[in-house]
Amino acid sequence: METSKVLYIPPGSITKIIAYLHYKEIDVSPLDGFLLRFIGQPQQGWISIDEPKLTHADFLYKLTTAKAAMKDVTLIPGETTYFFLQDLSNEMNLSLLELKRAYDRLTPLKEGALVPETYKLPLGITEYDAMKLLLNRSSLQMKAWSNKIFGLYNEHKWFQYVTMASVIQKEAASKKEMPLIGSVIQNRLKKGMKLQMDGTLNYGVYSHQKVTAKRIRNDETPYNTYKYKGLPSLPVCNVSFDALKAAIFPAKTDYLYFVKTKNGDHKFTRNYSTHLRYIRRVTK
Repeated sequence: METSKVLYIPPGSITKIIAYLHYKEIDVSPLDGFLLRFIGQPQQGWISIDEPKLTHADFLYKLTTAKAAMKDVTLIPGETTYFFLQDLSNEMNLSLLELKRAYDRLTPLKEGALVPETYKLPLGITEYDAMKLLLNRSSLQMKAWSNKIFGLYNEHKWFQYVTMASVIQKEAASKKEMPLIGSVIQNRLKKGMKLQMDGTLNYGVYSHQKVTAKRIRNDETPYNTYKYKGLPSLPVCNVSFDALKAAIFPAKTDYLYFVKTKNGDHKFTRNYSTHLRYIRRVTK
């Protein structure tokens, strides 16, 4: 038999497992199900096959005894997919090019499709299966969040909130500030003001770069909220549930401006003159 280095075995009866393996084009039959009743119950979850070629009997034995070694891979809130795929490639010894191809094949979203958390992935998993696992798990989590808040899941509406949450994620210095940042975004949008937020320019490869006046002048992408009104057309990064809550339930304020202090948090104000005064204090 030929198979991949690791296989996912779903929970359920032996009959269900044999049907699943057959669906995955693995050379098994109902007779194998009958034999497994004498050999033992197959393991559930990811199992390690190791050898690409082995006998039918060895394969059935592996089903009942093997478990795959798992490795933790963490996506932190606010990180872009560009850098996460690099980390995933290094941690799991996977091809970065193949990970990018799999990601693009499985989702049209450049950013925001992944939920930040620590994932357990089996060593030996393929690039395609890794991305499918991460995206499926993220999709299920987002649907659960949406159903918890709204009682339903509307993908288009949900990702509008993800886009706003990604700006909040990039701008806020803490969870406590997130609803305040959300209120500034909402207030500026209502007044037809440009957002003019540096965080929107920390997309993709620029995730960790300081935004300069030159970047602001030269960046022609929809992420540049100094040049274009409204939110970016796509999320800037992958977002946490706290950022999403702040996008959906922003604080009720009249704030229109904020500036980062020497302590790392922000000063918020509704008046431009006060905002300028705060800026002068920070730059002294």
